[in-house]
Amino acid sequence: MNRYRLRHRARMKKRSALLILKLLKRPDRLLGTILIGNNCANIIASALATLLTAHLFGEKAVIISTVLLAIVIIIFAEVAPKTLAALHPDRIAYWVAIPVRILLLIFYPIIWLLNGVSNGLLRLFGVKLTRQTNEPLTREELRSLVYETSGRFASQYQPMLLGILDLNKMIVEDVMIPVHEVAAIDIESKWETIKKQIEHCKHDWLPVYRENINQILGTLHIRELLNKSLDKTIDKDMILATLHEPYFIPEATPLNIQLINFKRERKNQALVVDEYGEIRGLVTMVDILEEIVGEFTTTVTSTKVIERQNDGSYLVEGAVTIRELNRATQWNLPTKGPRTLNGLITESLEAIPQPGISLKISDHPIEIVEVKEKRVRMARVFPKESS
Repeated sequence: MNRYRLRHRARMKKRSALLILKLLKRPDRLLGTILIGNNCANIIASALATLLTAHLFGEKAVIISTVLLAIVIIIFAEVAPKTLAALHPDRIAYWVAIPVRILLLIFYPIIWLLNGVSNGLLRLFGVKLTRQTNEPLTREELRSLVYETSGRFASQYQPMLLGILDLNKMIVEDVMIPVHEVAAIDIESKWETIKKQIEHCKHDWLPVYRENINQILGTLHIRELLNKSLDKTIDKDMILATLHEPYFIPEATPLNIQLINFKRERKNQALVVDEYGEIRGLVTMVDILEEIVGEFTTTVTSTKVIERQNDGSYLVEGAVTIRELNRATQWNLPTKGPRTLNGLITESLEAIPQPGISLKISDHPIEIVEVKEKRVRMARVFPKESS
């Protein structure tokens, strides 16, 4: 039986499910009842057939009756009904639960005696008789159950459930915004530059640093700053007074752990540092949640390009992560190793990329379209070639 469906029905207070669970709590008694009934029926049938055949046709016909009875029992009492029960275990179990319970009460003294003897023999051979009521599932077994779901549930929630199961396999580095793409304020910049950054900011928080982003001063909450500006004019001193203490996290932190940390620390963004304390990027709560539910539709418009072309290829910006590209195209480019398309191309070439060079990665032809500052700025990625 499907134990999980059975437990669900039991939580719904279905009497048949509660009865079956009660029977399954003692499998030795359940098996004892079934085997006693089964063997008694076969023995009585064999004895009656022998007596009737010997009385009606003589002792020579006993062998024929034995063969015929064996065929009848195998087909009608063993193979056919047990095949039916194997095909429809839940339905058959609900039908036979009450009769089995009645037989258990009738044969209880015999069952108790037989179980005592058999359990004693098992203990002599070192077999532990403790019963495990719960059946824990490993992560991969749970993944298999999710894959096997079908219908509307699968189409709506299967990707989310698989995303949750995959969180422990991914680390912060896989989803963070690289440091060169992080929008931040250099407090030593001209005031006009800082003012323009604040006015055109599309984020709730901005890191503030002095000269170098590794000299971080804090994080600025834009809305809080604007609320203060109702009474005073915004200047650098007000920005410094509004800063919050930065929240640093290691780049190797698993996403499922970091999601819990965000909740515990009451934070929704953090600066990612490597083993030397250098800032590698920034990660937000949204970045992690998007790994579960997919891309959000927000007011912040992404500047990263993934454009489908008429020939089926995609024009992709080099800063696009492999995971983003896989989600947008339903491809399966390798995610172990470099995070971005630029990193994947550079690692495969083992050299600084040049415009016009083509290569193939996981059977996907890739053409380098534009290179800027020794990085792939734009590339054309084609669908996987068939063998």
